[in-house]
Amino acid sequence: SLRFPQKLWKMLESSKFQSIWWSEGGKCVAINKDLFEVEVLGREGQRVFHTQKMKSFMRQLNAYGFTKVQQNFQRSASLPEFLAEEAAASAHSQILYYYNPSFNRAHPWLSETCKRR
Repeated sequence: SLRFPQKLWKMLESSKFQSIWWSEGGKCVAINKDLFEVEVLGREGQRVFHTQKMKSFMRQLNAYGFTKVQQNFQRSASLPEFLAEEAAASAHSQILYYYNPSFNRAHPWLSETCKRR
């Protein structure tokens, strides 16, 4: 059985999953939280990870040295623009970004150095 980082890498490279992808030029893992809970954690039979809970999955990420990255939005001064940005930010808040310096799409061999803390 594969270790957590290898499972994560395989998911990111697979076209089967819509809820998780590389972002920031392959330096971050992006996860659509709601979709991930249904598509990956809610799977019957073929479990990818040994959990059904998002909190447990996030603990695994942290245990392997991933840190949550905040996406910063610049806010507009005009009310209509602000409200449109607020709606986009709200949809965007469902997306979680995680970074690990040893987990980079351009340098797959580094993922071998991802060890559980």
